Amino acid sequence: MKMVNKQDLKSILGQIPLTAEAYWYLRQPGKPVSSEFTLDRLEASIPEWRSQVMTSMVYKSPNRSAEHPCERIFIFATLRYWLEHATLLGIALAGMGHSVSLAYLPYARWQEPIDAFNLRRQNVYTANILAKASPLLNVVPLLSQSKVSYLPAELQQAVELVSLRDTQYTLQVEQVNLESDLYRLRYERNLAAARAAFSYLERHKPDVIVLPNGTILEFGVLYQVARHLSIPTVTYEFGEQRDRIWLAQNAEVMRQDTAGLWRERQDQPLSQEQLAQVRKLFASRQRASLFENFARRWQGVPSEGGAQVRQTLGLDQRPIILLATNVIGDSLTLGRQVFSDSMTEWLERTVHFFATRPDVQLVARIHPGELITKGPSVADVVHTTLPSIPENIHLVPADAQVNTYDLVEIADLGLVYTTTVGMEMAMSGVPVIVVGNTHYRGKGFSLDPSSWDGYFELLTDVLADPASYRLSQARVDQAWNYAYRFFFEYPHPFPWHLVHFWKDIETLPLARLLSDEGLCGYRQTFRYLAGEAIRY
Repeated sequence: MKMVNKQDLKSILGQIPLTAEAYWYLRQPGKPVSSEFTLDRLEASIPEWRSQVMTSMVYKSPNRSAEHPCERIFIFATLRYWLEHATLLGIALAGMGHSVSLAYLPYARWQEPIDAFNLRRQNVYTANILAKASPLLNVVPLLSQSKVSYLPAELQQAVELVSLRDTQYTLQVEQVNLESDLYRLRYERNLAAARAAFSYLERHKPDVIVLPNGTILEFGVLYQVARHLSIPTVTYEFGEQRDRIWLAQNAEVMRQDTAGLWRERQDQPLSQEQLAQVRKLFASRQRASLFENFARRWQGVPSEGGAQVRQTLGLDQRPIILLATNVIGDSLTLGRQVFSDSMTEWLERTVHFFATRPDVQLVARIHPGELITKGPSVADVVHTTLPSIPENIHLVPADAQVNTYDLVEIADLGLVYTTTVGMEMAMSGVPVIVVGNTHYRGKGFSLDPSSWDGYFELLTDVLADPASYRLSQARVDQAWNYAYRFFFEYPHPFPWHLVHFWKDIETLPLARLLSDEGLCGYRQTFRYLAGEAIRY
């Protein structure tokens, strides 16, 4: 008789109802299934958070819902760190008078398979920990919910698109194999999440759904289901600023839609104080130093000046075109094409063009972010496209000891997909052609072609006389105005950054947030999270 190995046995038991749950209760009650999905800090914190809420003056006040109506809020999370963050967010919103349901999927990794037996054990482990938040949270284990047998065609297509982006994001490539194990894994998980979420949300119809990210993984799928069902949805994410959060309502937050903010503020000139603040930020980016609550440096080396970078790269007096790249497969580039099929296609056709233009110099500054990613480099794209690189095309590697802002100083024209460097080139008066759907495209200080023909015609016209396209002072001022709005008004005050979550809780415990002092600084952001229309 053939022996059944341990993994095969788990696969069999994973298909039998209650076996995994019974195993967990009998063999490891209260214990995590694996070190990758350990919620011990969350488990230790929930009773304290619960106590802080239920003894707070806000929660005990009989008029806590009078100033702002109670909403039925549905929050979803998966992955340990997002689940920790969403739990505290949900408890805080419950403390402010809302009825909160917290739905979850118990995955430790989005890119690796897990057998049904262990997944169900992680599910019951998580449910038991979150149950400690009762009565503040209604816990919804999405894995255990009934599922619709099929999805509307529109949602089916959305699941396929999110799965494609998941694969691109994970591998950090734009061309992927839809038959690959990774794509099939993401598709199967996304499809299961969509079917369960559709079933639950169609029956319960919360007033508002709150989701991290809203573009990739199960977060993206839940967003698509919510919009299909016309349920108001808030998506949120975090940038490099501490004490700040990005919010979007009925939109994917990673799209960074600043249209409403810009409509309200574009005609308001900056005050001297505001201008000084954004100038200080810009200077810190040039010097490769930290600024206020920004948690990262934008350059590896400080500025040495345009003359030095000319000498370092061997550049002559021919016009210089600075192509500032994004990281391939980055979430800020996926799905951002305007007329190209992808960022990669744009890069390929652009370097082909400049290979025929020895009268100008193309400097491709490869994003330093490539140093911490595993995907292919933009340099690989260029070398594949041009096996023999002409002398007028210069690649500046990700690890080059070159400050990007020195390149901006000597550039006659900028080419960008979605990188913020394009906005900063405009702030320096450099004309910039923007080809991706980035937040600053169409704001009045960039050149924004909408077709391949338009792109190459514009490129040819600018190269014929770069000086005539140099930005006027009015447009430079407009770029500075926009930069201030984007960095200092688009993000909203919020106490707990995802990356610094446990440290931030020490700085601002839940009890302090729910005090008059804490609510004074953050009340409006939590109202926006609860669905109140964002106002600028």
